Amino acid sequence: MPYVNIKVTNEGVTKEQKAELIAGATKLLQDVLGKNPQTTFVIIEEVETDNWGIGFDQVTELRKKQA
Repeated sequence: MPYVNIKVTNEGVTKEQKAELIAGATKLLQDVLGKNPQTTFVIIEEVETDNWGIGFDQVTELRKKQA
């Protein structure tokens, strides 16, 4: 029973994009490992950019610097 956890920042990922991620991850596990899609779980978590860091900086601050 595969479990896939995808984490992305909460910067506008659409419902349709999430559906594509779920379908793509499920298909990958089916194709590569022969896993049953009916028992494959895919969880997408959206993380606030204040709670995501790269190096010493929060993504929120990095986005401000890039703007």
